[in-house]
Amino acid sequence: MKKSIGKTASVFPMPVLMIATYDENGKVDVMNAAWGMNCEMDRLTLCLSSGHKTAKNLRLNKACTVALADQAHLKEADYFGMVSGNKTPDKFERTGLHTVKSEKVNAPIIEEFPIVMECELLEEVETEHLHCFVVKVLDTLAEESVLKEDGKPCMHKAGAVLFNQFRMTYMTAGQHAGNAWSEGKALL
Repeated sequence: MKKSIGKTASVFPMPVLMIATYDENGKVDVMNAAWGMNCEMDRLTLCLSSGHKTAKNLRLNKACTVALADQAHLKEADYFGMVSGNKTPDKFERTGLHTVKSEKVNAPIIEEFPIVMECELLEEVETEHLHCFVVKVLDTLAEESVLKEDGKPCMHKAGAVLFNQFRMTYMTAGQHAGNAWSEGKALL
């Protein structure tokens, strides 16, 4: 029997995304956002409050990079979610991480995170109940050390971090559980 645990809007698990942008002076800003997801094969939806520094920078540059947080840099990733770029101008510098400029878009790539997507802003969507940015992934970069033999990233090797909103904790990506569009064939 199921027991009520109250109103908890939690789609579990959620990726921990590091959204990196430049401000009007070319200064790096990064935020931790768990409320992002694929909305097409080459598009992401990033649900961000309008007043975030990152939201302002996205509007300005029409670009960002989106990295998958990893366990090796969990302290820094969590910090990016705790501190506002609006209130702490040297937020990125305090972490000791490094960036290079993306070759595809006007946004920084955080060198330490093993998987990063270079994205251009397609649209900003705002309704009474929703505020999000739709970005198009132009390229995905991955450290060779996290790639499998087929050339695709392994989330376990990458130490990808997930957010568990039920418990307000981080988890690492687990082991292989099955193959998409294959496991259900037994029921066809």
